[in-house]
Amino acid sequence: MSGLIVSAPGSGSGKTTITLGVLRALRRRGVAVRSAKSGPDYIDPRFHEAASGAPCCNLDPWAMSPDRIRSLAWGPDMLVVEGAMGLFDGAPPDGRGATADLARLLGLPVVLVVDCTSMGHSVAALARGFAGHDPAVRIAGVILNKTGSERHERMLRTALEALGMPVFGALRRSDQLDHPSRHLGLVQAGERPDLEAFLDRAADLTESGIDIDALLRLAGSVAPPSPVHGTPVKPPGQRIAVARDQAFAFAYPHLLDDWRRAGAELAFFSPLADAAVPEADFIFLPGGYPELHAGRIAHAARFMQSLRNAAQTTAVYGECGGYMALGDALVDADGHSHQMAGLLRLETSFARRKLHLGYRSLSCSHGVLCGDWTGHEFHYATTVRAQGKPLFAARDAEGHNLSPMGLIDGRVFGSFAHLIDRAEGGLVG
Repeated sequence: MSGLIVSAPGSGSGKTTITLGVLRALRRRGVAVRSAKSGPDYIDPRFHEAASGAPCCNLDPWAMSPDRIRSLAWGPDMLVVEGAMGLFDGAPPDGRGATADLARLLGLPVVLVVDCTSMGHSVAALARGFAGHDPAVRIAGVILNKTGSERHERMLRTALEALGMPVFGALRRSDQLDHPSRHLGLVQAGERPDLEAFLDRAADLTESGIDIDALLRLAGSVAPPSPVHGTPVKPPGQRIAVARDQAFAFAYPHLLDDWRRAGAELAFFSPLADAAVPEADFIFLPGGYPELHAGRIAHAARFMQSLRNAAQTTAVYGECGGYMALGDALVDADGHSHQMAGLLRLETSFARRKLHLGYRSLSCSHGVLCGDWTGHEFHYATTVRAQGKPLFAARDAEGHNLSPMGLIDGRVFGSFAHLIDRAEGGLVG
């Protein structure tokens, strides 16, 4: 395996756009390339897939075992990993789960994307600090992003040459690659009608400003780790119906792949298209943006009735957005209440926004989810009413006990947590 990690000193440095540009540029050259995203992220990986033409997985050092990460990372094609936040930024209290953990575990070199908007010679001090912070994390060089002029770029390069730090390229400040966002991050790849043009612009600018050949040589120098197979998650049924559209888009590929490899059959359907739930012995409503489509979901009579009918005999599980859709009502940001499936005594609201964010250690005593799990919570919804039996006992990343999460009522259950993997050896935290 060959590969590299694209990281940065902090969020907003431009590593996503540069990663997309590198992936599309490599694809243009006919390089067999694939990608991964560090941490719990549903949106960036779909952009990666569009840029590279290959599946993208999540590699999460907090929530996944080393064996799981190695098994997902292993492969014959070049691997480009996009980091999350800053290189050494992870969960409290000690930064566990940072992109640096992936660099240590996989032995991959790190290319640091530096936002140079308000920086001159200090870039050398920043690079020196990152390069020397942890000897087990190899900073192979930097990409200078958002430079203001040729003179500015020369100044930055001169400072780094004195340090002996390679510069793989530089990109000027530009509004050509501005990307719309919303409260959970970037808009989804499938929502951009200009996606291909955007990716081609990113590749054009990347090829003009970054030494792609140098990145290829860097990746080729990595000694591959031995392939180790992680422990797969058993499928919750033989035939699994999975909601998939712009309202229910947040399902982790590695879990779906675990189910497929174990012989389960996955049947995808679109609630927004008012599709009936396929015949199955387990129904999964992933997270997404139901608040943006609450009216359409509420009026999808065929979907709603088939879901209610199926719940009489079939297990139904919802995560975050899927969980909200299983409740009685969802109040959108404008304060309008929309009737949901009514399978759980739950009312949620985006009119009263509050950020809920962080890793979760979860324990469940119910059926197919029985046992310990790692997960992540990221949403702005407020729970107005939740009545019934909780689904999970929960702790945060620091091991503090949280209020029980989710609800279970007969065959229907769900929570705001996105499950990432089984917790090996009991609850983590």
